[in-house]
Formats: sequence, C-alpha cells, structure tokens
Amino acid sequence: MRMWAQSHLYQKLPRASSVFAAAFALIFLLLGASQSASALPAFARKYGLRCSACHESWPALNNFGLKFKDNGYQLMNDRDAPIWQNPGYWPVTFRITPIWHRVSSLNQVDVYNPTTGAITGSTAYRITSTGFDLSGLDFHTGGTLEKNFSFYVLPSSDPTASFHFETAMARIDNIANSPWLNIKVGKFELNNLLSEKRILTLTGNGGIYQTYHFSPVNDGNIYGQMGDNQFGMEYLGHSLDDRTRVSASLLSSNDGNVGLITGANSYSGFFTFDQAIDTGKLGVDRLGMYAFVGEAATYYLTSSGAPIPGSGIGNKGFSRVGFTGQFYFGPHFDVNVVTQHGEDNVWFGQGYGNAVNPSNGTPCPVSGPCGPNNTPGTVLPAGSRAPTWNGYTVEARYLYSPQLIFLGRFEAERMSTQATPGTPTNLGNITNYVIGYRYNPFMTSRAGFAYHGEFNLFHQDGTGPINGLGNTTSINTSELLFGLDFDF
Repeated sequence: MRMWAQSHLYQKLPRASSVFAAAFALIFLLLGASQSASALPAFARKYGLRCSACHESWPALNNFGLKFKDNGYQLMNDRDAPIWQNPGYWPVTFRITPIWHRVSSLNQVDVYNPTTGAITGSTAYRITSTGFDLSGLDFHTGGTLEKNFSFYVLPSSDPTASFHFETAMARIDNIANSPWLNIKVGKFELNNLLSEKRILTLTGNGGIYQTYHFSPVNDGNIYGQMGDNQFGMEYLGHSLDDRTRVSASLLSSNDGNVGLITGANSYSGFFTFDQAIDTGKLGVDRLGMYAFVGEAATYYLTSSGAPIPGSGIGNKGFSRVGFTGQFYFGPHFDVNVVTQHGEDNVWFGQGYGNAVNPSNGTPCPVSGPCGPNNTPGTVLPAGSRAPTWNGYTVEARYLYSPQLIFLGRFEAERMSTQATPGTPTNLGNITNYVIGYRYNPFMTSRAGFAYHGEFNLFHQDGTGPINGLGNTTSINTSELLFGLDFDF
C-alpha cells in the first residue's frame, strides 16, 4: 500500500498555529505510537495463534512467519484444508490508518509583484504544513483453497478510494510432496528478504525502501523497481526447515501495470538465494544474494503522436544485483542489510523507455513526461554512457516486548557513472533517515490496533528547485507522523 505522496504544495502556518501543532504533537507522542503488530487476523483466526507467533511486529515476519508464508500459508497440519475450518470463518482483513503529520519541503514558488500584477521571478521557499490525513484502504483476503492450493488477493486504494489490485495470485505448493517444488502465478511481491510490502514505516519517503526504487536523474527505466509487486510466475524451493531458500521469477517488464501496455515481448527475471545460520543464543541469521535482470522497450509505435499500448520494441537491458543479510543479536535486537549495484542501458540513461504515465498507468504522448521515443534513425548524444550506481539500506530494530518495537533506518544511493559526460558526479544521490516506534495495546486473533510514530529526513543532491541565483538546489524534506493503525 503506497500511503501518500509528498508532492503537494503546502502553505506555511502562522507562528501561533505552529506552536499549537508542536504542542499537539508532543501530547500525541506521550500517548504512544506505532503501527499494528497484530498478524493478519484472517490467518490468526484460522489457526488460533497469537500474531506474535509469525511477526516481530506486523507486518514484518519472523523466521516462523517466513516458513508459514513459504509453505503457502500453511502449518502443514490438518487445519490447512478448508474442510476443517469453522463454517463461520471468513478469511478477510481490512486495514486503514488515520494520521496526523507535519511535512516540510523545499519548493519553487513564483514571486508576485502586487503593484504591477506581474510575476517577477521564481525562488525556492521552504513550505511547511500540518494537519490530519488518511492512508489508503487495504482489503486482504487469502488462505488455502485445498491443502497445498492457496491464494492471496489484495484490492488496495489510495486515500481517494481509487482501487487497484496490489496482489492477486494463486499458489501450488509441495508438488510431488517436496518443499523444493512450489509455484505461484499472478501479481505478487518479489521474494525480497527485506520486503517493502511488510515495511514498518508509513511516511512518504520513509514508507518505501529507496534502494528498491532508485533511478538516475532523467533515466527512462521504470521497470527495475524491486519494491513494486510484479506480474509473472515464481518458482520457490526451500528445505524442510526453511533454512535454505531459492527462488526464480519470470516477470513481464511492465512494473505491475495491467493490460500489456508496455513492451510487446519484454521480460525480466528475479533470482534469489539465502541461507540461514544458527548462531546459538544470538538467534538464526540469514545471508543471501539476488539478481534482477531483464530488458524493456525503448521504441513504441505511435498513433497521432501517442504511443500505442503493447507496441514497444527495441528492447534494452538493465540489472540490479546485491546481497542481503538478517542478523539477530539476541531476542530483542536485529539488523537488516541490503546492498545493490544497478546498471541501465545507455538508451534508458538518456530518457528512453517509459511510454506509460506512472501516475495512472496509461500511455502518454511522446512529447509528454514519459520521455523521448527511440524511433528508427535516432542517434544518442555524443559520449552517452550506461549509468551505474550503488545503494545501501541498513535497518535496525529493537523489540522491547511483543507489543513495543523501535526502529531506525539509513539509506544511501550513490551514482557511480552518469549517463551524460559533464554531469555533476553527485547529481541524484539520495540520503534517507527514518526513526520510529510502534506500540500495540492489544494483540488478538480478531483485530489489531496500534499507535504509530515516525520521523523521516530525505535529501537528494541537485534535483531541487532553482534558487534566486539560477542555481539548482537540493531536495530536503522532513515528515513527522503519528497515527492510529488498525485492522480487523
């Protein structure tokens, strides 16, 4: 669920309002904070387990929860099959989060001369706004259709109630009675050891993993986003104790958009391997690696200047490879690490490839925000290069109790090679900080409720508005958020 974007313009509040908002935030902070740590109640109701059996703090999985998911949402006992379920059991969960937040961002504002009625120029102003808001709505339903046949469907909306299918997939597990043979088909989250769909934070820039979405400035490749659910087919194999895991996915290169509106014949592959190591009293650690490699179109046939859906050809390649780690230091503290080296073909680096409006998934004009079209005879600018970069995510969690968790995250995305010679070497670099905590006054198999608190600082080099001297500034935003996160 993408909670909300920070692209809105806000008016700065008067000093008195700012003082009131700060006092209100302090009171809210003292009352508590965090997202629900209850498990998906639909599963908890089925098996009669407490949510903490599968989750460090919902929706983040512990090792037992990962094994439950890998087994196709089964405990591998008689209660897996629907025939043994209570007829009154309904495998559905709703989730939504009313919030209060304060957003501060640097924006380019027109300077108006009231005497002449003319706009005399533009400059960069920090615009801050506070107020009450709402997340989107998630409508989870999932479980087994029969033993070893399972499903998961997640219609999800933005705050305006505009729905889409975030997840819609079917699974066949333990083929030939082997845990090494499991298949899923549909739209699903990639098998990331640190999953963005189970993230514990909610702010606009802190509610995603920047490493999973980073793209160089003016790059036209929207397809290599590991954080987005993708369409395709996944093979997953694991040992009986789930210590060794391997997966391979064949995906349509469309970033989860429906209707085959991008390339005519373009596919990507996502491959993972991870191994758990028992470190005794410290816990079970995991080390893994991944590769996201594929190709996508850069040339679209057009009608009246607009790209024709599904006509994309001229495929070019891209890759995202890295290592992952999950390290436990006793029962209360763990650290998750993701590294990434990314590379896009030189055509993507010059803005070619995206013929889909990312806001609504519809085709857009060649001259619009989707970038140029690689029509026959197109020549790249002299000296064009394939852009490369390196990314790092480190997330630490302290589980004070099954009801209270604290977390902190640091992310750094650094360009290695810019697509165009002469471009500042640091253009587009991202540094992101998040701290937060979550307290759950109760956790039952029927519902979950939590106080959520979070603060995010986001910085990106050279991509901000133009200042009064005509120089490009950097993006600097901050967001303070408190909410009541509940599911039932």
